[in-house]
Amino acid sequence: MLTGLVIQNYAIIDSIEINFSEHFNIITGETGAGKSILVGALSLILGERADSSILLNKEKKCFVEGVFAIEKRKNVLRFLEANDFSADNELVIRREISSNAKSRGFINDTPANLQQLKQLASMLVDLHQQFDTLELGDADFQREVLDALAGNEKQLTQYISLYNEWKKVYQQLEHLLSQKNNFQKEFDYNQFLFDELNEAGLKENELEDLDNELQTLNNAEEIKTALTSSVYELKESEQPIVQTLKQIINKLNAFSSFNNNLNDLIARLQSTQIELADISSELESLNDDVKYDEMRINFINERLAEGYRLQKKHGVQSTNQLVQIKDELQKKLDAVLNIDEAIASVQNKFNQQQTQLETIAEELSLKRKKVVSSFEKNVNTLLIQVGMPNAKIKVSVVDTNLTEFGKNKVDFLFDANKSNRFESLCKVASGGELSRLMLCIKSLVAEKINLPTLIFDEIDTGISGEAAKQVGIILKQLSKQRQVISITHQPQIAGKADAHFYVYKQIKMDEVKTNIRLLNKDERIQAIAQMLSGEKPTSAAIENAKEMIGN
Repeated sequence: MLTGLVIQNYAIIDSIEINFSEHFNIITGETGAGKSILVGALSLILGERADSSILLNKEKKCFVEGVFAIEKRKNVLRFLEANDFSADNELVIRREISSNAKSRGFINDTPANLQQLKQLASMLVDLHQQFDTLELGDADFQREVLDALAGNEKQLTQYISLYNEWKKVYQQLEHLLSQKNNFQKEFDYNQFLFDELNEAGLKENELEDLDNELQTLNNAEEIKTALTSSVYELKESEQPIVQTLKQIINKLNAFSSFNNNLNDLIARLQSTQIELADISSELESLNDDVKYDEMRINFINERLAEGYRLQKKHGVQSTNQLVQIKDELQKKLDAVLNIDEAIASVQNKFNQQQTQLETIAEELSLKRKKVVSSFEKNVNTLLIQVGMPNAKIKVSVVDTNLTEFGKNKVDFLFDANKSNRFESLCKVASGGELSRLMLCIKSLVAEKINLPTLIFDEIDTGISGEAAKQVGIILKQLSKQRQVISITHQPQIAGKADAHFYVYKQIKMDEVKTNIRLLNKDERIQAIAQMLSGEKPTSAAIENAKEMIGN
């Protein structure tokens, strides 16, 4: 609810402050007095663009501030918290325009950009001006009207939640399918590389071990000569080393009882003799194993050539690196097989959710279509009351693919002249017709949709008499659930107000300025009487004005 509006240095407004009623507010005044200027100033805090031409005094900044009561508006509180603005039961939106056209916006004294102002304003104020048809022609708004009348809120909340999950699963499925496509593009090449490595059958350190073996085989004669000589010197020569050590030990043993240190040395010699004897046996065994094997050499050369070719191909330096590459290729090939299982699982979940969505969407669709007839009838009845007897509305509900709000495309069609040719509202309805049509529709759903403050700028254009009276009745009824502010020229509408504001011009220091004041009862009677019969109202007009206010 808009509780207060302060405007300074805007157009021909020097400084005014308005405190609105929470129900039905009327703004009247002579043509050109500045009524619509108020709406223009208000639009600044609703996020509209502005330039320095609006400044009355070029030396001062323009200042517009709106104060809103928001204790019952959860969507507003969520917006404030999500955007790090302080949240309280009262909200202050301020806009400042400097002489160089630099604009600054504030939400609860925190700087805000135009997009944030617009987004927040859409939750607070619903402004209807001549030729302002955006909301009524909006498909989402039209669908919301049917959902409100059909009582779809609970099911729609369930549907939207499930739909968002379904979209996430769909994205997951698309990602897996894309992965599979990429895998398949590389599969044949990876399979070739794997088969090549697998066929080679290399073991850890194999090439390094084969290289050592080849060196041994290529030098077999020299190695065998050295081993034979070593074994000969250790145990088969005329004076073998092992036998000589044994003789030395025997000589020293004869004197071991005379010197304890000699026992230690004898023990060390015995250990050395045993170690050399063991070395001699191993050298002999190794000598038996060393043989020149041309077939083995050829095999190793071929094996090494294949191994080195694979190392060069894959840009590595060791057998173990080739084994690692083979293991990684195996994982990639396995992934192609495993991803099919993952796709099948996600696809199954996707199909189940889609079936649930289609069931709920069908229920929502049936309930929407069910209320169409009564909605059309009620709106068309109200259109007659507000002075549009030849106008009719028709609602088209067409089935579509699943969307965020179900499976329907809702379109409000309009025929202004009983031509029986119905077209989309925005194509055929005039500004005045759209404003009154919007009033009729919103009066039907006011109790079921959490509408913001409704502002109607000259909704009464082109009507008078009974039609104007009916518009006043509808606005009055609407204001029981929502705050309504209406700029009007019709006394029948002005008479229904809870608060009547009068806009007038006054001369200050040889300059014409716009001002506004809240009328008391007597002033209201006078103002309405003037609307009925002119500047000097007749007694009959005054009595008629009293009757309008009394009713």
